[in-house]
Parts: sequence; structure tokens; C-alpha cells
Amino acid sequence: MASAEPDTIPILLVTANVGSVFEDPSKLLHLWLREFLDHVAQRRPAFIALHLQEVGGKTYEKSMEYVQEFIKKLCESDELRDYNRIRVYLDEDYNSAEHFTALGNLYFVQNTVDDVLMWNFLTHEWDPVEGKSIHTGSIETVASKEKAKFPQQFFPECKWSRKGFLRTRWFLNGTVFDLVNIHLFHDASNLAACEEYPSVYCKSRRRALVHTLERFHKDTANRPVPYFVFGDFNFRCDTEGVIKKLTEDLTVHRVQNAKHDSTKVQYRDADGANVLTVGKKEFFHNDQSTFKESWLRQFDRELDSLRSILYEYPITFPPSYPYEEDPLQPCSYMATRCPAWCDRILVSPAARKLISEGSTGDSYGIIGADVCMGDHKPVYLSTRIKTSQAVTGVDPGPRGSASEITVQELQDRLQEYTDLNMRIYDQQQSEAASLKVQSRYVTVTPVVAPDGTSASEERTEPPVENENDTSHYGDASGSRCALIFRETTV
Repeated sequence: MASAEPDTIPILLVTANVGSVFEDPSKLLHLWLREFLDHVAQRRPAFIALHLQEVGGKTYEKSMEYVQEFIKKLCESDELRDYNRIRVYLDEDYNSAEHFTALGNLYFVQNTVDDVLMWNFLTHEWDPVEGKSIHTGSIETVASKEKAKFPQQFFPECKWSRKGFLRTRWFLNGTVFDLVNIHLFHDASNLAACEEYPSVYCKSRRRALVHTLERFHKDTANRPVPYFVFGDFNFRCDTEGVIKKLTEDLTVHRVQNAKHDSTKVQYRDADGANVLTVGKKEFFHNDQSTFKESWLRQFDRELDSLRSILYEYPITFPPSYPYEEDPLQPCSYMATRCPAWCDRILVSPAARKLISEGSTGDSYGIIGADVCMGDHKPVYLSTRIKTSQAVTGVDPGPRGSASEITVQELQDRLQEYTDLNMRIYDQQQSEAASLKVQSRYVTVTPVVAPDGTSASEERTEPPVENENDTSHYGDASGSRCALIFRETTV
């Protein structure tokens, strides 16, 4: 006789970087709230987890009243009136550079959920969840959460950072899991990001993320349980690869601004029109719609090295960042960064087993596709989780189908990917060494023919030996300006 299918609970997980919303709250706050609450009303989940980053924006001390208004309107909204258990954690202690992360975790539990407990990270026991509790200001001593700011050496390029994570643990109708809000470091310079892949920023993010996951798996005091980690990972596309794809038939020109000591690289078409400009904080393309086409997904590679330990639902939505902060341009990207899927919802191997397979309501996407939500579009996962998955009612680390992989298995899976990539790299280097490469410079100079029309004369320069430069930058001007091209044969 087949065993009965377990009951399930519909849940809604949302991550949103709201920094720009609090930079211009008079225009954006009500739009953001309305769109989020409409989404909740449409899906009616029994449990909502809302993870926020950059709460309060860049100047928290000036935005505190708006943060309080934001929380009040959410908790008192008609859409959430059936959610009789609320937990809010806002890290607002902006005067503490050692601890401040600007993270916010908000949880809403509907009255249809019978058994709700939260883990106490100090006593290592379960606490009942009743009514509404809002923790703001300094939350260092709040025992129902674990919070940490990343060590500065993870992001050496940044003088000061608010990046870190904020974790809570839940028991819902017999099923145990962690919910982790995370914020990783951004790309400080487009020019540095496109020098190689993985970029220096990509490596720093991976280091911090792996450090965090290992911390959970090594946690003997609280014991590892299935977890969902969602936040602003700041994952970026392979900028070097994107630029190569966008500029296949274009010429490159380096523009130096001596006054501001800055450099830009422009890519122009055959008519001299500028198609793409890349600067430290500029990424302008003359056709923004191209970033919403499917070709860009092949360059979303930052999660590849972690897919054996973190699962993600297939992405079918456009990049979540960086959108214009103008309510009149809700679908347009800013010309500052290459659009990317920075905001993600990732699932551990054991947490994936908690998800009810084949649920017709599963959906992974963005909120406010046609509404200005700030520079980040919130990303959501709507699914159902199985209940009664813990072997013992309050055991934080039940053995069985819901148990998390060991730290050794986690490290082994990561090492397998590293070993594979090293073999591929070694093979590519070996193949490249066996090729004979010859280069020469070709100078093309305009000349005037007897009939007055323009012509060109080609002059071959001596072969180049031990030459590392692969392109020539500069602007051509004048009636007899010579253009120098490098011709390489293999």
C-alpha cells in the first residue's frame, strides 16, 4: 500500500535591494509597497519571507522615519491582515561600523499554519512564535537570529562595506529549515571587471559565499539543516564575454580624460557611430532591448561553480539590475553597469527535497516588471514545501531525507568543479602551445589618385616578435592619417 502524500504549505520567498527606494521615498515607496502587496494578494501564501538589503539607503540616519513608515504600512495592510504572526529584524545600528549590515528580514505567517516555532541561537532550543515582534536598532543581542558581517579581507578593494548575512531558523508544521538573507560585494569598476573572467570581484564574492555555507555546515552547536539562501548576491555577467559578443564587428577606441584622470573605451561601427561605451561606472549601449534577449543568459556564469551545492529554478525573467529609478522609465536599464541577475533565490540540496515536486503553482520571477521598483527588481520564488519532514518534532538536525550534506561533501563537490576547470585550462594551454602564430602590422594610408578620388596604399611592417599588444587604440583624423592594423595568422 502506497504511503500517503505529505501535506504542503504554500510559501513565498522574496529578495529585494531597496536602497534606491529609500533614496527617493516620496516617489518610490508607495509604488514598491503597492506592487509587493498586490503580488501577495494574488498568490495568498501561508508563509512569506521578505529579505531586504540596503534598508534605509546610503544615508540611514535621514531615512529612519521612512523605514518605520514602510514597516507600519506592511504590517497594517489589508493584504496581510490574516497573517497573525509577524517577525521583523532590521539591522539599523549605522553607527557601528563593525556590525552594521543594513539587512532586513521580515516574516509573515498566516493563521492557517498550526505549529510555528523559531530557533534560539543562544539556548539552542525552539521558542514559540506568537503575535508580532519587531526588532530594530541594534539587534546584536536578539537570540532568534544569527548575523555576521563579512571580514574586510574578503573585499580588499572596498575601504568600507556593509556586506554580510542574517539567518533565521523555522519549524513549520513539522518541517525545519533556515532562511538566509545575504548581500555580497558589487563590481567597483566595469573596466576591471572586463579584464578577465572570473573577475577579481567574482572571486571575492565566491570566497565570501563559500565561507558562509561552510560556516553553516560546520555549525555543531546548531547543527546543519536544509536552507534557502536569497538576497543580493551581486552576481554579474561575464563582462569580458558580453563585450566581445556585442562588439564583434566594431572598432575599439580608447578615450582619455586627463582632467578627471578617467578612461573610457568606445566601440564604433563602420560609419563611426558609437555603439557601446565602457567606463569605470558607465556601460552604455545604443540598443538597451538587446539585454532582454536570451543570448545574455550564456554569460550568466557566476553560479556555475556552485551548482553542485546550490540549486536554482530556471531563470526566465530579464536581468534584475540596474533599472532606472525614474517612475516614467520602469522597464529601462541605467547606463552604468552591464545588466545582470544580481538578485537570486538559491536552495540547498536538502531543502530541495522539502519542495513538493510537480507543484502547479511554482513560479520564479520578478515583481513589478512594468513598475519602477528602484534600481533592483524584487525576485520571488513561489512554491510549496512538505510538512512533517522532521524525524523528531523539535530536532534541529533530523537524520533522514531532510538532512543537509556534510561539510566534507560540500567541499568535495566544490573541489570537483575546480579540478575539472583546471583540466580544461591545461588542455587549452597545451593546444595553444602547439600552434604557430605569426603577426605583422599593416599600415593603410589614404592617398589621392590622379582623378582626385581617394585610394589606399598598403605597407607591410616587419614581423613582430614577442609582441603582447593585441589591438591599437587611437582616433584617426586628417586627410592622410595612417591606420595601423595587426594581422595574425595561425
